Amino acid sequence: MNISSFEIIGSREKAIAIVEIPDELKKKQKEIAQEIIKKHKNVKTVLKKTSERIGIYRIKKYRIILGDKNTEVIHKESGCRFKLDPRKVYFSPREGTERLRIANQVKKNEKILVMFAGVGPFAIIISKKQPSSEIIAIEINPKAVKYMKENIKLNKTNNIIPIKGDVREKAKKYFSYFDRVIMPLPHDAKKFLNLAIKCLNKKGTIHLYTIEREDKIEQKAKKIISKIKNHKVKYKIKKVLPYSPRTNKYCIDIKLLM
Repeated sequence: MNISSFEIIGSREKAIAIVEIPDELKKKQKEIAQEIIKKHKNVKTVLKKTSERIGIYRIKKYRIILGDKNTEVIHKESGCRFKLDPRKVYFSPREGTERLRIANQVKKNEKILVMFAGVGPFAIIISKKQPSSEIIAIEINPKAVKYMKENIKLNKTNNIIPIKGDVREKAKKYFSYFDRVIMPLPHDAKKFLNLAIKCLNKKGTIHLYTIEREDKIEQKAKKIISKIKNHKVKYKIKKVLPYSPRTNKYCIDIKLLM
């Protein structure tokens, strides 16, 4: 295994490394962890990923290979700070470029809904870029909501309303309200597309994330768009990052024209 293929979450003061260990290297996982900590002095813990995102809270499971049992860190991104524990909430540092891409599209005074908001990275980065915006951030995991509230205070972003609960219920009071809806739940976002459309005003924008093979993403995007009734739309596909061989995470940017 190439031990350069791992994620680091945190800061110069304290970080954790997340690594995937194939079965054939299980006996060497402690050596791998020691090498990572030796090379990266700020890494205090090495976690081994043991599952993909699972359950209603969409959290990956990890096991500590080496280091401090306290895996709470403050991660720095785009001038913002995010307090979190990856063993309790979902967070990917690899998506920082994409979060900034979306934030840079937001115009003054936009009303924005972030579904599946996690610890608040989309909402907070947008808030910093456009403090005139109004952001509703809905998340079902109570631990993620707790961190999101802390992160709002940490970053002094007072134009975000964090809401704990199921987006299918909590979004009902905001129908026809938003200029933009962000849907960062790649395996299931398409199931919530009709809800997102109901939440938009007449000419809003949706950022829908999905996982798909390179040779099938155009076909999938067209299928998703075909389900949008009573609206003229335009869309474009943006590759976000690799997911597995020949499969990537994509964002489908959907603009309602009327």
